[in-house]
Amino acid sequence: MSYKLICLDVDGTLLNDEKRIPQPVRESLRKAYDKGIQIALVTGRMPVATELVEQELSIPCIKACNAGTYILLGEECIHSRCLPLEAARRIYEEFMAPEHLPLWIFQGRKWYVTGVDYYVERESRIICHKPELADMEALIKGWKEQGTGPNKLLIAAEPEIICRIQDRMKVEGLSEVDMARSADIYLEIFPRGATKGEALEAICEKLDIRPQETMAFGDQELDIPMLKKAGTAIAMGNAIEELKKLADFVTESNNDSGIAFALDRYLSVSDRREHIHLLKDEE
Repeated sequence: MSYKLICLDVDGTLLNDEKRIPQPVRESLRKAYDKGIQIALVTGRMPVATELVEQELSIPCIKACNAGTYILLGEECIHSRCLPLEAARRIYEEFMAPEHLPLWIFQGRKWYVTGVDYYVERESRIICHKPELADMEALIKGWKEQGTGPNKLLIAAEPEIICRIQDRMKVEGLSEVDMARSADIYLEIFPRGATKGEALEAICEKLDIRPQETMAFGDQELDIPMLKKAGTAIAMGNAIEELKKLADFVTESNNDSGIAFALDRYLSVSDRREHIHLLKDEE
C-alpha cells in the first residue's frame, strides 16, 4: 500500500503528557513528509492552538480544527460545519446554566466563553491565548444575521459532572448534534455527522486521495470515526479500549514516541511491499 496522508490526533497522541512532541516523532514525521506524504492535524483544538503544534513540528500541515469541523489548507478554509443555533441555545440554557458552568464556543478562529473558571484559565495558559467573554444570546443574534453559527461547543468539568451532563443530553434527545469525550474532563458537541471521520474524507476529496491511502492515529472516543475511515487505523498504547479493539495496530504510548514506533514499522514494511499485520492476526 502506498500511503499519501497521515492524520494525527494531537493531545494524547502527537503530544506527550508534557504537551511536547518527542524528538523521535518529529524525525519520523519529517521522514514521511519528505517522502511526499501529507500530514494532517485532526484535533479538537482551535486554529491558533493547532498552529502552535504545527510550528513545533516544523512541517506544513493541513489543520482540521474544532474536532474537524473547520479545516484549513494553508490560510484557506476548505470545510466548515456549524451547529444549528437553536440547538446551541438549548444546550446553554438547559444543560449549562443549571450547572453554573461556562460554555466554550468555537467559531472559525474565534474562542468564546460564557464565563471563566479553572479549566478556562488552564487552557488559556497552555495555548497562550485568552478567549473572549461573551453573552450567548448576543452571539446567537449575530450569527443569525450572518447566516452562520458555532463549529463546536465544549464543556469542561470534573469527570462525574461530564458524565451527568452527557447522560442527560442522551435522555433529553438532541437529534441535531453529536457528542464525544476527548478526555475525561471534556465533552465536545458538534453538528450531527460532523466527525473526525468526515474531516478525513473532506481532506481526501480536496487532495484527490483515496481513504485507503491514509493512516490515522488516535487515543480517545472522538478519534473513533477517523480511525474507522482510514486505510490503516493505529491506536496509541494509552488509548481507550474501544479504540484499541477497532485498530489495525496498537503502538506504544504518546509518552513513548508511539507515532515514531508505528511509522518506523510502516516505512520498513512499505519498502518490502508488505502490510502492517492486523492486531487480530498477532493474537
